[in-house]
Amino acid sequence: MAYDAIVVGLGGMGSAAAWHLARRGHRVLGLERFGAAHERGSSHGRSRIIRQAYFEGPEYVPLLLRAYELWEELQRESGRDLLRITGALMIGSPQGELVSGSLGSAGEHGLPHELLDARRLRERFPALKPSPDEVALYEERGGFLHPEECVRAHLDLAAKRGAELHFEEPVLSWRAAGDRVEVRTASGAYEAEHLVITAGPWAPELLSELGLPLRVERRVMLWFERRPGASVPVVLWEPEDGELFYVVPDGWRGGIKAAFHHAGGVPCTPETLQREVREEEASSLRKRLARHAPPLAGRCLDAKACMYTLTPDGHFVVSRHPAEPRVAMACGFSGHGFKFCGVVGEILADLISEGTTPHPIGLFSPGRFAR
Repeated sequence: MAYDAIVVGLGGMGSAAAWHLARRGHRVLGLERFGAAHERGSSHGRSRIIRQAYFEGPEYVPLLLRAYELWEELQRESGRDLLRITGALMIGSPQGELVSGSLGSAGEHGLPHELLDARRLRERFPALKPSPDEVALYEERGGFLHPEECVRAHLDLAAKRGAELHFEEPVLSWRAAGDRVEVRTASGAYEAEHLVITAGPWAPELLSELGLPLRVERRVMLWFERRPGASVPVVLWEPEDGELFYVVPDGWRGGIKAAFHHAGGVPCTPETLQREVREEEASSLRKRLARHAPPLAGRCLDAKACMYTLTPDGHFVVSRHPAEPRVAMACGFSGHGFKFCGVVGEILADLISEGTTPHPIGLFSPGRFAR
């Protein structure tokens, strides 16, 4: 069978791309090396933060506003519980990257928010223990997504629109030839007019010809008991040492999820990733919670490892292939990409269908690395 588009990698981004392409009437083949909504890559962990006052850059905000619309649409259409609005706090020094960047994005785009000093923060959220000179930006629309359910929802709806989805079928290679693209897997070969590569930490291998400066690192997610009655929204905290950590009130077994955002990253590949989490890793984060949010620093309930695929500047790569216009790609999400899955899927469908997109993606061009 001839396909309009083949999507390689059906995690967060690939499942969304398959859905957006299928709903536009394209004949889609999706290829995934593991099962649906698996725990071997970067789209798992029971919860992923979503927020609008984006400290990483105001350029992301228009994409975030569209992402919220698409998550709400997906939730309605799938009937699944995908998005929880809890509010979100960005805590730190007023001069720090987290607070100042969040304020910059909120101000530039007119996003509703409150700025709380340490006293008001403690009064409103007694579980938190800020230092006297710390402040917090609070945004009511912050919350979290259930990543495995989001992936399943996109896959289910893509299949209902006719997408052919193959699991446990690793892609070995691809090549563009004339007006077709050929993809070889462990089971055979397929042809299509277009190819979408959304392979997460496997992207450096599948896009090796581009020499993109992608670095894969191991990260650890942990769940802790909290004291009865201790309640917080989503929290991002940049303490004096700059080791940003976050807390998600995802409620798994009545506890909270927490992790360091960048500290403790260990270079790896998908094949060398150490999946077992050591006791000292849990202890290090528990000590941080005990200092800043004592009621949340209970017994460790669970721990999982995942992978960040990082770019040098922390911004994504979302583009058509520089040498192969029939190929679109999305990778290098640097640990903050999942909230964008729906809109990235829409962008990839635009690039395949129209050759361009109305969404602002200049920031994500792979050409910036050559410059």
